[in-house]
Amino acid sequence: MTAEPRAPMLSERLMDLGRRALVIRRTGILIPFLVTFAALSLISPSFFRFQNLTNILDQQAGIIIVASAGTLVLIAGGIDLSIGAIYGLAGAVSAQVATSVSSPVGILSGLGLGLLVGLINGLIVTRFRINALIGTLAMSFVVSGFGAVLTKGNLVVAFDHPDFQQFAATRIFGITSAAWMMVIIATTIGILLARSTFGRYVYATGGNAEAARLGGVRVNTIRVATFALSGVAAAMAGVLDASRVLSAQASSGSFLTFTVLTGIIVGGTSILGGEGSIRRTVIGCLFVALVANGFNLLGLDPFYQQITLGVILLLAVGIDAWSRRFS
Repeated sequence: MTAEPRAPMLSERLMDLGRRALVIRRTGILIPFLVTFAALSLISPSFFRFQNLTNILDQQAGIIIVASAGTLVLIAGGIDLSIGAIYGLAGAVSAQVATSVSSPVGILSGLGLGLLVGLINGLIVTRFRINALIGTLAMSFVVSGFGAVLTKGNLVVAFDHPDFQQFAATRIFGITSAAWMMVIIATTIGILLARSTFGRYVYATGGNAEAARLGGVRVNTIRVATFALSGVAAAMAGVLDASRVLSAQASSGSFLTFTVLTGIIVGGTSILGGEGSIRRTVIGCLFVALVANGFNLLGLDPFYQQITLGVILLLAVGIDAWSRRFS
């Protein structure tokens, strides 16, 4: 007489759920991205055209650059809400300096400003032990106010300096230099995160800061570095967009923070730290871009686009919270 098969133990079921949850976190965004891409290709004849696809890459170049660096911040256990303010200020400063001095000096000025604010953010969080959410939110007000004072709330234009536009709008094989820079920067940050000691320390810092500190990781240095990279990336995005349209306004980055965080979190990076990848962040940002592009091509009300993105963000955070219960 043979014994009946034993029912799976509770621990085995939990392990199975944990494996499924991990798969959902790591690959979940790819499926809706492919479905959305295929649906738009069938519904809208103009979607799959080369010009439209390259326009999406060009328009999303700055967002993906910021999101790539922002992924490092979230994985390390922080969050940066000042990226929109840095974006606006850096773009306005670069355009203003480009018109009064020269384009290269304008570009470097914008990037240097982003680095400075990023370092200040890092020091606020590590040295003064202020919560990253509150600290960077406060810095966003400071930076935005400084930008309003500097530009007097006016639009800064550089229409008489077409050389400034070459920084972002030069086309190589039909693709703008802004898009090529996005590919290079996102790839570099991805390799840095996945294959370097610094990347391992970033994961360790966000996963368990105290254990990482006991293991010899300079946790504060890692966090300051991630905030500095985030500041430079936000400034790069601001400079690129100012260069593209030869104008900038210090208040123009108000919606950028939400868009970037949506792309990062939809891509599977946990808001609790210790989990994420640049590849998934890029796919997440492109997914958000496809949704926006689909609304434009189909002539849908843009207000519904905001509702859709909000629902997507809530779902992404909910899935992350659910998956962590079993991991």
